[in-house]
Amino acid sequence: MKPEAKYFSTLLGNKEVSFETGRIARLAGGSVILRQGDSMMFAAATLGDAREGIDFFPLTVSYEERMYAGGTIPGSFFRREGRPSTDATLVARLTDRPLRPLFPEGMRNEVQIILMSLSADEENALDMLAINAASAALMISDIPFGGPVGAVRVGFINGNLVVNPSISEMAESSLDLRVAGTKDAILMVEAGANEVTEVLMVEALQLAHESIQPIIAVQEKMAAELGKPKREIKYNVLDTAMVEAARFSVQNRVTNLLDQPYSKENLYGGIDVIQADFVEEMAAGEELTPEQILSLKAAFDEAEKQIVRSRILYEGKRPDNRKVYEVREIYSDVDIAPRTHGSGLFTRGETQVLTTVTLGTPKEAQELDNLNGPDSKRYMHHYNFPPFSTGETRRVGGQSRREIGHGALAERALEPVIPDEKTFPYTMRLVSEVMASNGSSSMASVCGSTLALMDAGVPITAPVSGVAMGLIKEGDKHVILTDILGTEDHLGDMDFKVAGTRNGITALQMDIKIGGITSEIMAEALNRAQDARFYILDKMLEVIDAPRPSLKAHVPRIESIKVPIDKIGAIIGPGGKNIRALQEETNTKIDIDDDGTVFIASTSGVGFEEARDRILALTETAEIGKIYTGKCVRVTDFGAFIEILPGVDGMVHVSQLASERVGKVEDVVNVGDELTVMVIDISPDGKIRLSRKALLEGWTAEEAREHDSPRKSGGGSRSGGQRSGGERRSSGDRRSSGDRRSSGSDRRPRRN
Repeated sequence: MKPEAKYFSTLLGNKEVSFETGRIARLAGGSVILRQGDSMMFAAATLGDAREGIDFFPLTVSYEERMYAGGTIPGSFFRREGRPSTDATLVARLTDRPLRPLFPEGMRNEVQIILMSLSADEENALDMLAINAASAALMISDIPFGGPVGAVRVGFINGNLVVNPSISEMAESSLDLRVAGTKDAILMVEAGANEVTEVLMVEALQLAHESIQPIIAVQEKMAAELGKPKREIKYNVLDTAMVEAARFSVQNRVTNLLDQPYSKENLYGGIDVIQADFVEEMAAGEELTPEQILSLKAAFDEAEKQIVRSRILYEGKRPDNRKVYEVREIYSDVDIAPRTHGSGLFTRGETQVLTTVTLGTPKEAQELDNLNGPDSKRYMHHYNFPPFSTGETRRVGGQSRREIGHGALAERALEPVIPDEKTFPYTMRLVSEVMASNGSSSMASVCGSTLALMDAGVPITAPVSGVAMGLIKEGDKHVILTDILGTEDHLGDMDFKVAGTRNGITALQMDIKIGGITSEIMAEALNRAQDARFYILDKMLEVIDAPRPSLKAHVPRIESIKVPIDKIGAIIGPGGKNIRALQEETNTKIDIDDDGTVFIASTSGVGFEEARDRILALTETAEIGKIYTGKCVRVTDFGAFIEILPGVDGMVHVSQLASERVGKVEDVVNVGDELTVMVIDISPDGKIRLSRKALLEGWTAEEAREHDSPRKSGGGSRSGGQRSGGERRSSGDRRSSGDRRSSGSDRRPRRN
């Protein structure tokens, strides 16, 4: 029997979105297809068994970006999708972040959410569809879930906030804000912006939360009509009595440790010692099972969390004894690695990031193989988080999702201030190496990147700094923390990263571990973050206050020249012969755009000048009245053919070879000889007529034409750029009587 599909639709902004379920993937816990326009996102959510011996919720979200959705074949060697692209990884992370806080506390069953792009119409983006589809699949599944979640994009276009804009509309937007939340509060924020104000950002956040209400309502309707009964599972619930016992036992020891001068090593090491002592005390000499040890450690962790949060919330005491609004000590430096094109070291407390800049040619831009967005990228930021940065050991290899996400965030923060290609025709790769981490290494990489770019001499429009804000919230009482430590991130309720210039915000990322926060709290956090950003920026600018006026000596200089589009082929040559020879002989790199812009990269001014001159020679067009020195390529009875430009030659009639009468062409010039001549005429079909006599007599091109015997008695010339033919005389070469000068008094006396 053919399965019956059920459809539910609503508006997201002013566009219709529709859910389909019941026809496809019926064995999954819950599955839906979400459609907007001709873009379709499939989501399946499935519940697995509980994993024993773990203290975390094993949720995995995977996004499979299928290239068939856009009607393209993958560009890889195997012509099939390989590992997830950066964009696919970011969509998976974006979907995970608002869903994870809404699963029941203590859940240890595996939950797997798989997303697949089924159709992409290049107008309706897939990322927000992914979050909404995943939430809907969970809502109708047998998986316990505290949703639904709605997600929407908001742009700022022509002075107006626009809900759920199309991809083409976003090309004109100065804000790319993505928000996910529940009916009551916002859970996740991701934004890139072109220096927008905090006031506008808060207004956009409020609009986004209002706009997700219809899609939340339709998911509730789907769950009520089609939802499966939620499966009964066993939760790993903390023993409250054991937590109380742990807190009573370790309160004084943890408090004394927190009152000591702070360092991450001392705090973490001291906590480990106290925890080990607590477990030993509770064992009372008996051997404990692994499950019992895990339970005791979990109780201790909860007690530690309560102690630290209580001190912050009610006493204003942070683990490192800073004020809640205070930024850690900052140290910056530049030009750390002399052979890199630029480098910056940024240290904030115990977090330290070294960022380097490498400048390359336009053809070194990254080519992208994805369904939406640009097909190349000339500004890249990569973030590496080695294990030594946290004093740990672990397997090294490949980028984690976290590293990809932090790199993308820093890239987004700097992108609005990167000069355009016409101003600065370089490809830029930045690499941030986290040398030490104790909170907010992603924002440290933003600061390090700004320093490195200015050290490299990249003319950024404004320096960018960033800071991470935290939150401790219990009931109606809350405290916002500036520049959070790793402990405060781990034990707190919010990680709110803000980056920007003095003019406004360029990037925003917020993750919430509780059921959501209000726009009032976010507004307070944004204002506090602005104060911190400006303070950090001032400290950075003490080291280098503007981009260096010139690039370093070992950086390739890239200059651009413009050539006619129809001359591009002459530069490249057959099979790329000409351009390869140019690069090898001048020690340069040459890139050519379709619009005729030629980029020449060279570490030597001499190499650039030689390459430029040769390119201009290849593309130059002969001009009447201009003087050229060229080589004789052929001799005939009536004249000589001189190559005045590469591949372009013209004819000097025997009467124009010298002031006196010439009996034989070879008396003046032979093949291979150089001759200086003037272009005196170019016919409509491109044939070039030259004169040596004009130079000897001091004539202009017009005067030379008057004395040009072939104009009166006939003569031949070859078409410019050709090597054969053209000797034959044609009626087009003859001048009519009307072309002759009417008065002999206008002529210069003929010299004999």
